[in-house]
Amino acid sequence: MSIQVSNINKRFGEFVALNNVSLEFPTGELTALLGPSGCGKTTLLRIIAGLEAQDSGQVLLEGEDASSRHVRERQVGFVFQHYALFKHMTVFENIAFGLRVKPRPQRPSESAIRDKVTRLLELVQLDWLADRYPPQLSGGQRQRIALARALAVEPRVLLLDEPFGALDAKVRKELRRWLRRLHDELHVTSIFVTHDQEEALEVADRIVLMNKGNVEQTGAPQQVYDNPASPFVYGFLGNVNLFHGRVHQGVLDSGGMRFAAPDHAEADDAQGIGYVRPHDLEIDRYSAGGEGIVVQLKRAHAIGPLAQLELQRRDRSDNGDAGLIEAVISSERFQQLNLKDGETLLVRPRRLQVFVDQPSIR
Repeated sequence: MSIQVSNINKRFGEFVALNNVSLEFPTGELTALLGPSGCGKTTLLRIIAGLEAQDSGQVLLEGEDASSRHVRERQVGFVFQHYALFKHMTVFENIAFGLRVKPRPQRPSESAIRDKVTRLLELVQLDWLADRYPPQLSGGQRQRIALARALAVEPRVLLLDEPFGALDAKVRKELRRWLRRLHDELHVTSIFVTHDQEEALEVADRIVLMNKGNVEQTGAPQQVYDNPASPFVYGFLGNVNLFHGRVHQGVLDSGGMRFAAPDHAEADDAQGIGYVRPHDLEIDRYSAGGEGIVVQLKRAHAIGPLAQLELQRRDRSDNGDAGLIEAVISSERFQQLNLKDGETLLVRPRRLQVFVDQPSIR
């Protein structure tokens, strides 16, 4: 089922939860609503489900306005962060619940319910737990049962609200891989809410990045990560170093270093910031006349295939954290350079994206 939201607005008192949001969710795709707490992602998910009413705008399911449809009529499966399983029911009974409360004309026979629940338990790889109760399960097992219960009613849309947020890091990583495999098998149109950037980048076909009730950017994970549309997106999707300076006719001047900024060829001495990922920095030993920003190695952390370097800019040494640069290089390169704390080095960005703040245009 394709989903479209058109000009959705939602306020809670003076707080703007959603500001004229319009999006399309293609049939069969797994889309992540990503953003910080309070950005509106869960509110949007609940409006799509019919659990919350928008102030204005439309929710279209297969092109038809579903805004006035009751949640039961939307054929939506919803998975909450905290499982929402019935503690007094067995795993089997929890999954069967949605089928048993259907109106009598639509209710399957007991044998059909039994067959379906058994198949779902096999699908989520927990058929051996059918007679257990939720308190006897681990967090990861409970969340898989919650997902099986949502799938039991054959939803045309699957909505997941921070489904792995209550789990520890190892279980969370295992379950998101499992969810991706499950989605590839079922191809149910799915939307999941998360504030975890790594989770969204790893699992989703498409990411919708939200901030303060607005959509900042949509696109495939690689596209959004490699080509952020705004400073917010750049800063939210992983660590980033900021190089402040002035932009003039397509060039950013920061601390004596000049960087190409072709997107701002018309800028006339405007304030700008260059954004650089830690792994997009080249590190070399200092040499007089060498090209790069002069830094001092404050700390190195080298475990596994990568080494993380904390560097202090020489020209910003009195600015505390404002002069710090984080770089990531291979452990092989780190060993090759044989770096020691306190050494003077040169840093050069391999790839840098410039955003101009209130530019003055010719």
